Amino acid sequence: MTWIMVGCAVAVAAVTAVLSGVPSRFLGDTTGSRASEGWAEGRWRDWDDSAWLRGSDDFLNPVIDGLWDSDRMRDSASRDVPVAEDAGDPASGVSDPEPAPVTAEEVGRPYQQTVPVIGKLFFDTPDGPSVCSATVITDAARPGASDLVWTAGHCVHAGADGGWYRNIVFVPSYNDRGADDPAPFGVWWADAARTSEEWITRGAPTGGAGAAFDFAVLRVQRTGDAGGASLEETIGASAAISFDAPGAPEVAALQLWGYPAAAPFDGERMFTCQDRPGRLSLDAAEPTMFRVGCTMTGGSSGGGWFIEAQDGTPVLVSNTSIGPDEPSWLAGPRLGPEAQRIYEAVSGALVP
Repeated sequence: MTWIMVGCAVAVAAVTAVLSGVPSRFLGDTTGSRASEGWAEGRWRDWDDSAWLRGSDDFLNPVIDGLWDSDRMRDSASRDVPVAEDAGDPASGVSDPEPAPVTAEEVGRPYQQTVPVIGKLFFDTPDGPSVCSATVITDAARPGASDLVWTAGHCVHAGADGGWYRNIVFVPSYNDRGADDPAPFGVWWADAARTSEEWITRGAPTGGAGAAFDFAVLRVQRTGDAGGASLEETIGASAAISFDAPGAPEVAALQLWGYPAAAPFDGERMFTCQDRPGRLSLDAAEPTMFRVGCTMTGGSSGGGWFIEAQDGTPVLVSNTSIGPDEPSWLAGPRLGPEAQRIYEAVSGALVP
């Protein structure tokens, strides 16, 4: 596959300051000011209902310089909860039989030369720091200069019983050359985020509720460390995204990447799987999901799923959402109109 590559143009910008990144909609707003007051001193650890923002427009992620050092990143664990082994009902005619396991293969280093668009997501939850995977995607409003990252909804929002997670950062090509190079392109703080209303209202950590809408898009803010360049310009690549991909029966192969962190993996290396997808339906009222054989575990959530376009370019059509306790398969939502709406809300560009 050939990734969409761009040139590296660097501009001068101010160095990111502590507590920068408060969304512009909060400027002059007392609610937003109160929410961010004392953040760097530890107020972000207050997870009671009155402090945990949950609405679509409530995302708040002030920068805390130095919070995500290499030790804290390495010590973060996946909080993913597996679904039942027998998820889906083949007899219904909507779900296909469970696929045979496909052993995840380690991706060769350096990652920036093989899969530059994939990285690792770090964030804080009430249970401690957690991890997911994510993908740099193109931005129709800023061709060649995207700051957008695609991941799973449950990697940024707790769903029906909670709100937005905190201190969310994206690290492209995490551990590019091993432990001595955990963040070769820096640590990028999210300053905007959207997930589906279906995930916010119905998403649950167990059972797969809301999984058909388990996707999210982040916008990261540019930093002085990158010379003011966009994320795409900094890593030299982005991935195309489709909101109208063919259904599972018409797809010959899906390839997915991620940083699995639950045993037997340790979250420090990138892996990939490739398989012909089948269909998975957890709720007859919700869209059918893609399902493939893959032995990746928790931590790979949010990682991109790609089909290959006619010109050989990989196109993102899904992301890892759920998998069983005994890792043998993964399922991800087929991106459609709701996914397009959240993309447009963050990008500001309408997709034809």
